[in-house]
Amino acid sequence: MTRVSYMFKEAISNLSRNALVVLGAILAVFISLTLTFGTLVFGEVVRVNTLRWAEDVRVIAFLQDDMTVEATAQLQAEVASWPQVEDVFYVSKADAYEEALILFANNDAMLSVLEQNPDLLPTSLRVQPADPDDYDIIVALLKTTPGVQKVQSADAAIDAMIALRDGLQLMFWILAVALGAAAIALIANTIHMAIYARREEIEIMRLVGASNWFVRTPFLIEGALEGFFGGALAVAFVVTAQQLAVDRLQDLPDWINLAIDNNFLVRQGALVLLFGIAAGLIGSSLSLAVHRTLRS
Repeated sequence: MTRVSYMFKEAISNLSRNALVVLGAILAVFISLTLTFGTLVFGEVVRVNTLRWAEDVRVIAFLQDDMTVEATAQLQAEVASWPQVEDVFYVSKADAYEEALILFANNDAMLSVLEQNPDLLPTSLRVQPADPDDYDIIVALLKTTPGVQKVQSADAAIDAMIALRDGLQLMFWILAVALGAAAIALIANTIHMAIYARREEIEIMRLVGASNWFVRTPFLIEGALEGFFGGALAVAFVVTAQQLAVDRLQDLPDWINLAIDNNFLVRQGALVLLFGIAAGLIGSSLSLAVHRTLRS
């Protein structure tokens, strides 16, 4: 217990002894992890909004005119039971007519045709996929379903939305990995400078019989503390910025929502803190491994 207490005291002493260098390392970790955590939060905002946009993208199955009420109800129940389907609802001829009047409000020729033939539009089922990736499966199933006359979907819009989501997620992870590597390198450089500043003291400790790990551990703790403090500042900054954005940016269009689940912030914030500590330990280990004063 005495040794553990000594190691923590040494680590804290190292932090205070090289306050400016340590502050620079903490700020560097803070910037790196702020960008990393910020990309994760931004990625979640994009994911949430993508799902919201997907709710408005439905597959339309136009039904045959000779479909009875019972057959239509059975078909709707069957489609609703598919695992790829989140929701399905029925649109009657009257509902389709009212919808068309709104859609073609500026098209006099089309309005004239609709008014003369109010039963022109077929009944339909509007199908919402559980996941945007599943829309092509639903289209294929509907095309082979008896009673379905025609299937229509916003293929290009859905493909573009999926491509945007996947591309942004890939970019976020590449950026997170790159920034994480930068944080580790900065901590390693700081610990290397601390070891160099205390090289004579370390040599004396080795001469009087101090074990290698007894000398190394305070530097590992120092790196872990730098990573923890930098990570804690990053989490506090990003969470505060996200909450302020939600409170202040209320004039954004309805289709953009900056609010995300607090559970996500807690989970990802905890991971960022753990990553900060891990980055500090890895950076310290790398510095210890290459420094000749502390080689085994």
